[in-house]
Amino acid sequence: MTGERRALNVGPAGIELAYERFGDPQAPPVLLIMGIAVQMIGWPEGFCAELVARGTQPIRFDNRDVGLSSHFPDAPLADVPAALAGDLSSASYTLSDMAADAVGLLDALGLESAHVVGLSMGGAIAQTMALEHPGRVRSLTSMAATTGDLAVGRAKPEALGALAGPPPTSRQEVVDRMVRTARALGSPGFGTDEAAVAERAGRAYDRSYDPLGIARQAVASLASGDRTERLRTLAVPTLVIHGADDPMCDVSGGRATAAAVPGAELVVVDGLGHDLPRAFWPELASLITRLVRHAEENRPQPQLRPVTNEHPPQQP
Repeated sequence: MTGERRALNVGPAGIELAYERFGDPQAPPVLLIMGIAVQMIGWPEGFCAELVARGTQPIRFDNRDVGLSSHFPDAPLADVPAALAGDLSSASYTLSDMAADAVGLLDALGLESAHVVGLSMGGAIAQTMALEHPGRVRSLTSMAATTGDLAVGRAKPEALGALAGPPPTSRQEVVDRMVRTARALGSPGFGTDEAAVAERAGRAYDRSYDPLGIARQAVASLASGDRTERLRTLAVPTLVIHGADDPMCDVSGGRATAAAVPGAELVVVDGLGHDLPRAFWPELASLITRLVRHAEENRPQPQLRPVTNEHPPQQP
């Protein structure tokens, strides 16, 4: 583990991204992209250790507007209700910009490409990255995500209810809200470790708490449209993982994603909700690394220059 670091002047926006690398820097890189409001610590160290143990190099980072990456306090106020009603004029950026940030991080780390894993909105960013920067994505794992088609992947009323109300203000209010949210969105088949949720929520608050930035991310997701037709053009090894009991993004979103991407594998997990329960980490890491190995084995090898017997002329 390298510890948290900052990459400067990242991507077309020239922003800062906080990131952390784990494992052997020569191992296949796995870029982990989180969803709305969730910082990179939402990919727990224990899960990253599962990936390292399976021979990969996980890289987690804070998306723009959360954690220790760049925030945009001078941007227009994001109007989430208006965006839900179809008025997207308050969008400061889109998922394309966030995908370009991720590509910029690969540039900063000297990585030509990576295996990309995204959860929830992070899955949509990962899909966008594969669509718009195909040469930078060795494989795609889209988890708990949808295609952008509003007819699929809808949230259940009880999930939306857990997120309703004004943003909490104090540290304790933020922690309490996250625990309540975890109860509503969690995995009935795996259980919810409320102590771990509370600890992580407190750490996230201490790193950075920016409800206006979270709203900007939400509007960016709504403003990015339906990717279904473009997903039909993807030619990258793809795995779609979705919880059968996901109340925030109905399993129809995962099914639609897998149906759109040619050759995609769909894994529907009974008892899994909209989270990363500890008991699921080994299985999830194994699913991801199975795809990584397959993609690595089938990667085109760089062309070697032909060896000749010609030599440059000798200088007199």
